[in-house]
Amino acid sequence: MSLNRREFLHVMSLAAAAGMLPGTASAMSGGADKAAAAKASAEIYNRPMKGKVRLLHITDTHAQLKPIYFREPNVNLGVGPAFGKLPHVVGDKLLKELNIDASKNPELAHAFTYLNFQDASETYGKVGGFAHLKTVLDMLRDQAGGSQNTITMDGGDLWHGSGTALWTRGADMVEASNQIGVDIMTGHWEFTYKAEEVLKNLNNFKGEFVAQNIRIKEDSLFGDAYLEMVERNNGTGLYSEDEARAFKPYVVKEINGERVAIVGQAFPRTANANPQSNFPDWSFGLREDALQETVDKIRATEKVAAVVMISHNGMDVDIKMASRINGIDAVFGGHTHDGIPKTINVKTPEGGVCYVTNAGSNGKYVGCMDLDIQGGKLKGVNYSLLPVFSNVVEADAGVQKFIDDLYMTKYDENIIESRRPDAYVNKDRLGKTYGEILGEELAVAEDTLYRRGNFMGTWDQIIVNSLREEHDTQIAMSAGVRWGTSVLAGETITMERVMDETSMTYGETYKSEVTGAQMKDILEGICENLFQKDPYLQSGGDMVRLGGMDYTCEPNGSFGNRISDMRLDDGTPLEANKTYSVAGWAQVEAVGEGRLMWDVTADYLRRHKGDTKLQKINHPKLKGVKNNPGIENYPGEMA
Repeated sequence: MSLNRREFLHVMSLAAAAGMLPGTASAMSGGADKAAAAKASAEIYNRPMKGKVRLLHITDTHAQLKPIYFREPNVNLGVGPAFGKLPHVVGDKLLKELNIDASKNPELAHAFTYLNFQDASETYGKVGGFAHLKTVLDMLRDQAGGSQNTITMDGGDLWHGSGTALWTRGADMVEASNQIGVDIMTGHWEFTYKAEEVLKNLNNFKGEFVAQNIRIKEDSLFGDAYLEMVERNNGTGLYSEDEARAFKPYVVKEINGERVAIVGQAFPRTANANPQSNFPDWSFGLREDALQETVDKIRATEKVAAVVMISHNGMDVDIKMASRINGIDAVFGGHTHDGIPKTINVKTPEGGVCYVTNAGSNGKYVGCMDLDIQGGKLKGVNYSLLPVFSNVVEADAGVQKFIDDLYMTKYDENIIESRRPDAYVNKDRLGKTYGEILGEELAVAEDTLYRRGNFMGTWDQIIVNSLREEHDTQIAMSAGVRWGTSVLAGETITMERVMDETSMTYGETYKSEVTGAQMKDILEGICENLFQKDPYLQSGGDMVRLGGMDYTCEPNGSFGNRISDMRLDDGTPLEANKTYSVAGWAQVEAVGEGRLMWDVTADYLRRHKGDTKLQKINHPKLKGVKNNPGIENYPGEMA
């Protein structure tokens, strides 16, 4: 069996990464069997144990059960102390920082950057998928001497981000995480389901949920309703009444004869970013002092060789926190979707080192850290971040069957898609299987569609265009979330890809009015959240996406002075006292009266099936960032 050009390049590049060339090249060019070649290229996952304990890490998978495409950002600006530092370096500059030679390791250049995304994706195929993740995890466990020598951690944003996750209220991902062997997790978007749904899911999770920074509100502890909910869920949700802790702050695992503590840090600003109505009894925060007390207690009483933290802070927050907390040896981070294949070595207050990592998103990578423990003390670590190339790694049969069976589930009257009772169930979907619904072909992409980046993405433009058309408004707004998969130009856009970009428990759309002055205040506030120089004051996410208007942004400016030159698409300046019609979705404190975002977007694509080419993308004009290593090949204007 001979390889075609794309297959040949794919196998060659992966083999090069494994150090298998040039000997393998001559064999393959002579007509090697395709299956044997693919198996050989999987040698990139050959990671013999370099220590006594192996820690495996995935995060922000956003319920992507199947392999997907995902484009890394070309805009990830760092300001203030983060300027030019990881993770705020992109493209060619990132490759230089990581010592990756794109000519020798093109598959790694593709895995960790946006460079040549369309062509490289066509060459190397899709990434991730839980059946493929399971295979990679099992290989890494076997190389460590068995699963008994490993801990597998998930950093949260596991239960949200797909149609099936929404329709099962996250239950599909609980079972998926059980099947791939997740031992410990923390959370963020998990809390966008109702509190009782969260507790029910945690009861079905075979691992342990840890979060040192979640507390039960005092009024809830003194009332009956919360305690009754806890009782209905086998005590889950009340770890310590005296300390008002809903969940375990940490767990200690004995692995290969060594005791390792894992502390949990859920997203500290969940109550700012997501509807509090879903978790009225819980409060969130950084709780740095409590974290130090917890670590001190572990060091004093638990006789551990190492303390690590599974975190959903975001990488900048993790780096700052590591510099302020003593006693944590490593942080396995999430939230900001940064695929960084090296540790950030942070000096702690007492002069130690904390190794900070972040394992990207969408199941695209597996983080692997071996702890070199000698005489009960941590002497060092060995870390790698492995891309999951799904056409190189065989799918685990058991997990694949679970996914296939899930897609045969029928959509029924028990589904809850919205906060509004009238929109719980979409009658047009009743009786169809999940696979039939998600497999609907809506249109063909004429642009590469992506979202990830500080500013506008092409997927965002489709969403705001659909909002404007649906509600007949001058302007549309869409939240700068990081989740969502990519679609290649020329690829069919299915309902599943639309759900990847839009599915959530509060996806109602709305129409409103704002003045020019209010719009400036909105943009300034979001910009401050994003480009505030102190990571502890950032709330996560990227800049709001706008359709129908342009503006200029100066990220290094001061609060209130970053936004200028706001204009409608026709060039008309926004006036402070004039009112403009605006459409949007995903309100946190209110429930929109419009249709759900995924149906709005799907109908827009159906109507524009013959012409999806984006005629305009509302990229803001950027000032003062031309020399920032966190921006490259920006398609908008820069001054």
